Amino acid sequence: MDKIRNKKPHIAVIGDLMIDHYIWGDCNRISPEAPVQIVSTHKESILLGGAGNVINNLYSLDAKVSIFSVVGDDSNAEQIEILLKKTPLEEKVIVNEPSRITTKKSRIIASNQQVIRYDSETTQNILISSQFALLESLKKHFFHYDIILLSDYGKGVLTPSFTQDIINLARDFNTPVLVDPKGSDYSKYKGATLLTPNKKEAMLATNIEIKDKHSLHVAGFKLKDELELDATLITLSEDGIALFEEEMVTIPTVAREVYDVTGAGDTVLASLGVAMASGFTLKESCEFANKAAAVVVAKVGSATVTLNEIEEYEHSLNKGKCESKIKDFTQITRIAKRLKEQKRKIIFTNGCFDILHRGHASYLEKAKALGDILILGLNSDESIRRLKGENRPVNNLEDRAFLLAALESIDYVVPFTQDTPLELITHIQPNILVKGADYEGKEVVGSKVSDKVVLIDFVEGKSTSNLIKKIEGQRC
Repeated sequence: MDKIRNKKPHIAVIGDLMIDHYIWGDCNRISPEAPVQIVSTHKESILLGGAGNVINNLYSLDAKVSIFSVVGDDSNAEQIEILLKKTPLEEKVIVNEPSRITTKKSRIIASNQQVIRYDSETTQNILISSQFALLESLKKHFFHYDIILLSDYGKGVLTPSFTQDIINLARDFNTPVLVDPKGSDYSKYKGATLLTPNKKEAMLATNIEIKDKHSLHVAGFKLKDELELDATLITLSEDGIALFEEEMVTIPTVAREVYDVTGAGDTVLASLGVAMASGFTLKESCEFANKAAAVVVAKVGSATVTLNEIEEYEHSLNKGKCESKIKDFTQITRIAKRLKEQKRKIIFTNGCFDILHRGHASYLEKAKALGDILILGLNSDESIRRLKGENRPVNNLEDRAFLLAALESIDYVVPFTQDTPLELITHIQPNILVKGADYEGKEVVGSKVSDKVVLIDFVEGKSTSNLIKKIEGQRC
């Protein structure tokens, strides 16, 4: 995630802007007039949809965003303009065509389930003059962009000629072009870097029924080869993503409760673009997009995903992976901030934990029981030598951190080089600071920046020093 935060890639989105209109309500009865549900509405919401959902996802993923599109000259277009002002954009080139009806999709949601959708729109190709105006603006700004995303909803903006003009221009600038395609004829995407159809769309475009690994392989490489793509992928819903480069690689997803897949394709396109523009490999980008999609389908309505949410999802998946729990100051500061926003109670303790023993495990279990998240500050090798002498530690920092991270009671391990953990505690600002009972009557470092200090009794006779003496005695 830090790679993305540090890069802040600049991404241009070209495609169909629309409004996603939601009417929320409850359904408890059937109409006496006809066999239809009666929805008692209690809320309406208006969101950017189509390419607008892509730019919202990009912005929530810390990217800089530019948008190029065509809308009508109507109240829906005015609403889009208002919504776009809520998202800071680097460039915004929106052409108005008086004869067009700006797309608006209205969905009625009852008890978190979509009941019906009705649309108003124009879907014919945009005018040649509109294509020319967009292309000229693109030429002026193209050198700014790390990657181009084409969000095609089949509403007329990405005409065959305009799409090819964009791809050719991108080739001149050596800028990747990612496409979320629409329809059955993909010839207009020829020469793009990557296509992202779902399984149903890929079957429609290739006339191949994807029913097993072999047919998936044939369909994916047919798209890649016939369209002269650098690569293609096919999203497989709960089965993950199939990526086609030199070989086919399937990247599985982890099952999560699905409430609404609306806009999931937009999230995949945006997250792929952000990851690739930040220097991830294509496989790494697909893994990142898989996680982003898993987060967003657990929400209702066209939704966005943040880097923090993906980090939290990764953490939930990687609880058994020790390395994922070991963080630096920057990472733990960001994590602590997110946890506080979620009203999670943070517990902090620190120490050398040189030779892990029962006393440590008991102490840490009692500390974790005080709250939701236990963060452990771990003395570096250098700081231990300063505190305990040149013969310590017995185990180096890497080994100590790994073993501590393997404990179920510990959520995060953060090494520090200072003699005291004050700077680290100041970054985290825990709700509860935990130390051993031997600190009774003493001032605990960091007590002024935490809400509460709790002292925990050690298991009698269990200590690293005693273990070392025992080992040395056996050597004698």
